[in-house]
Amino acid sequence: MSRANQTVQWARARTMAGFSLLEMLVALVILLAVTAVVMSGIVQMSMAEGSIANRTQMHASARSATELLQQEVGQAGRVALPEAVALGAAVSAIGSQTVTLSSASGSPTSAMFVGEQLLVDVGGNQETVAITTVNSSTQITGQFAKVHPVGFGTGIVPPAAAPYSMTNGSTPNVLKMYGDINSDGNMLYIEYSCDTTRGNLYRNVMSFTAGTKPSIAGAAGDSLILLPIAADGSACFTYQTLPSGCVGSACYVVDVAVTLTVQTAMKDPQTGLYQTETKALLNVSPRNVFEVWQLASASITTRTQPMPATVTALLP
Repeated sequence: MSRANQTVQWARARTMAGFSLLEMLVALVILLAVTAVVMSGIVQMSMAEGSIANRTQMHASARSATELLQQEVGQAGRVALPEAVALGAAVSAIGSQTVTLSSASGSPTSAMFVGEQLLVDVGGNQETVAITTVNSSTQITGQFAKVHPVGFGTGIVPPAAAPYSMTNGSTPNVLKMYGDINSDGNMLYIEYSCDTTRGNLYRNVMSFTAGTKPSIAGAAGDSLILLPIAADGSACFTYQTLPSGCVGSACYVVDVAVTLTVQTAMKDPQTGLYQTETKALLNVSPRNVFEVWQLASASITTRTQPMPATVTALLP
């Protein structure tokens, strides 16, 4: 066999033999390197997506909670009385009278309470009369021709701290309010509890005549947990109270500032820590309380509704 034929056969045999071990190892190393780079990118993208999802959920929860707070603080102090109320019979004598009321829908006295100030009649016969007795669902004691409700001066319960010193009043971590919050004729008592130990914001809502209230700490699951907050011990609520130096029920909370340091429900997949952000609502004004304060500033104190005894019983 000629040398040329031997060379051709040798080259052909080498070609059919495939890759050498060294070539295979080099190719495998390159493949692993490329795979590692791709997997690292996928992991980083997954962790970034987790962080974004965490923050998005936190923002959504905080927005829902602050919008609810803003709406309810704005409505605090609103008096709820049925719109279609009329006397069942004429009042024929001056003095304390027991009269029957008629209403187009529901119980006409469902939101009335003893001590409530009612503006009666118009023109020269107009006067302010306090309810002395709510006898039944349709019967009260007084002299009435027309009802014009105004509002509660203590719709946002004034602070317990000096110089205001409202007994069992609102605190930097517990906001207390009452009134026709939803404008549906139902009087409610509501507490927002900022629990900086457990790290939660709770909302506790009940009828203003409930008598007893569920735990505001949510230990028994009675209160609604609005969102997780950072357990950093910071105050959540600040109150602007007028007039300066007022005491107890003579105070009018005309602005509430809300500061919440919220945190994600899950830990950040990249850092292993909870993500936090501070949300602030400044100068949320309870408009009903503000209007009552303006009337009181004009020495029209008889138009200010007193705090119902049932609400006072719920404050502690």
